[in-house]
Amino acid sequence: MQEGGQGATSGLAASIVSKQRILVIGGLLVLAAGGYMTAARYGWVPFGAVAQAPQNRPAPRPVAVEVATAVKKSTPVQIEALGTVTPIASVAIKSRIDTEITGIHFADGARVKQGDLLITLDSRTLEAQILQAEGNTARDRAQLEGAERDLKRYTELVAKSATPVTNLDNAKTQAAVYAAALKADEAMLKNLQVQLSYCQITAPISGRISAASVKVGNFVRSADLTPIATIIQTAPVYVTFPMPQISLPALREAIAESAPAVEAVIPGDGKRAVGRIAMIENTVDAATGMVNVRATMPNETELLWPGTLVQTYLNLRNEEAVTVPSAAVQVSQAGNYVYVIGEESGIQSWGSCGIATGRIELDSTAWLTCGGAEIHGWVTGVQKIVNVELFLNNTVLGAANLTGPLRTDVSSTTPVLPWRVNVNLDATARGEYQLRAIATDALGNRRQFAMKRVFFNGPGQNCTQPRRRSVR
Repeated sequence: MQEGGQGATSGLAASIVSKQRILVIGGLLVLAAGGYMTAARYGWVPFGAVAQAPQNRPAPRPVAVEVATAVKKSTPVQIEALGTVTPIASVAIKSRIDTEITGIHFADGARVKQGDLLITLDSRTLEAQILQAEGNTARDRAQLEGAERDLKRYTELVAKSATPVTNLDNAKTQAAVYAAALKADEAMLKNLQVQLSYCQITAPISGRISAASVKVGNFVRSADLTPIATIIQTAPVYVTFPMPQISLPALREAIAESAPAVEAVIPGDGKRAVGRIAMIENTVDAATGMVNVRATMPNETELLWPGTLVQTYLNLRNEEAVTVPSAAVQVSQAGNYVYVIGEESGIQSWGSCGIATGRIELDSTAWLTCGGAEIHGWVTGVQKIVNVELFLNNTVLGAANLTGPLRTDVSSTTPVLPWRVNVNLDATARGEYQLRAIATDALGNRRQFAMKRVFFNGPGQNCTQPRRRSVR
């Protein structure tokens, strides 16, 4: 029995060891497969193996570009600004008497014309007062007529010495009293008639009327702060926008020739409203350096609604300029630029206007030698640079050579144009000077783009390295 038990135990142990070996071998195989896949992924191959290029990898797709021709033509010089539509006239409709509303004769938000009946007020009290005033006027007129007859009669009697003069004086006084009373009655009657006219409120201007704040049956007073309705003139309207003070002289010159045109565009809407400059504010805001300009828009179709924010374009004048599609203009930290296809060096990058920046570079060993020297540097601009001149203070040293290829090894967002000037400064007097580089672009814009301060030892000693302080 013990021998049988021991045999069973040894067989079970052998089975467990066999399973463990199978698990270890399986784990090693999995690790080997993972390592091979990793090596194949990162290009590691075993000794003697040949790396295979990936199969069926798509070739890079070319990027399609469109080419347009730059055209020189008459182009408007514009100032863009964000403006606001404001009404030329706005009237608040209020009651001028204390009474009740008996009729509203307009629809909320309707367009009304000058003279249209808008509101009717209760006029019965005023009509009764007018009748009373008319009665008082008739009574005093009759009394005045009687006093005038007595005055005439007493005048005749006094002439015949038939009555005392006192009676004549009394008759004159009585006639004057009745005449004054008649004038007071007539004035009261006119006042009541004017108040009666307030019972019918008409539109003082043409435009759009707001919703009525009160309806029929409400009691209104002349002291009410809230108007019954408001009328805003919508045709024509004002468009007010700010403009920098630096553009003010050009605008005044344009106004002296003829009123410049202004276009107003509602964001998101392609329609444009065209008007003319009406006025310039008489002061410049000292805090912002801006001046408000106002243009008048006919606005017959009511495209511009009062209170709307619009984008305005003020056309100052027309100039001959090189134009390109707006989609071709790219933006960088140095300014706007475009890509130009040249015959010699393929695609070049140039800006759109003015000169951006540049540098004067001096040889670090011996940039001045007896008999002559070369000063060089680079420049980049938004128009093609056509000329570079080098100055020593205000003295022209010469024009630069611009035949070199474009450089891309400098800290610029676009390729730069190198330049070189050969000079002889051996006889320059001792002292500190300014080396100044001035560039001219294809549109004739001229600007100093770089400057360095240098110190010369004096005539006969300038063949050695001078002391200098450089400033970009």
